[in-house]
Amino acid sequence: MDHDTEVVTDISVTENGKVVFAPDVVATIAGLAASEVKGVSGLAGTVIEGISGIFTKNNMTKGVHVEVGREEAAVDISINVKYGSRIQDVCSEVQNAVKSAIETMTSLKVVEVNVLVQNVTFDEPEKPEKKKDRPEIEARVR
Repeated sequence: MDHDTEVVTDISVTENGKVVFAPDVVATIAGLAASEVKGVSGLAGTVIEGISGIFTKNNMTKGVHVEVGREEAAVDISINVKYGSRIQDVCSEVQNAVKSAIETMTSLKVVEVNVLVQNVTFDEPEKPEKKKDRPEIEARVR
């Protein structure tokens, strides 16, 4: 799925006017929903997204690509999964969470959520504390 570069998308026309979403709004909703799933350690993006992320603060759309039509949306999302998590279950929960969040917040029908597991991450082991100066040793040495 190609990243939609169109700035705004008409969602619906009502008696009072039309509702318009930028594709980044839908991508942000998807990114936030995915990042809250247990077992997801973060969103994974491309190298270019990583470099551009240094200059912008928009990390919630990193690794998220959406196509938004008038009534439907499709999402591709790349994630990192924590080691020890059951990957199939995590992906299924991500699909459900993303679909539910987008449909609830925008009233768009989500036709597909494609999840790409980009990496498995490990918890960093706890670093041993530096040994503090032990006064009892200093006292014996003197």
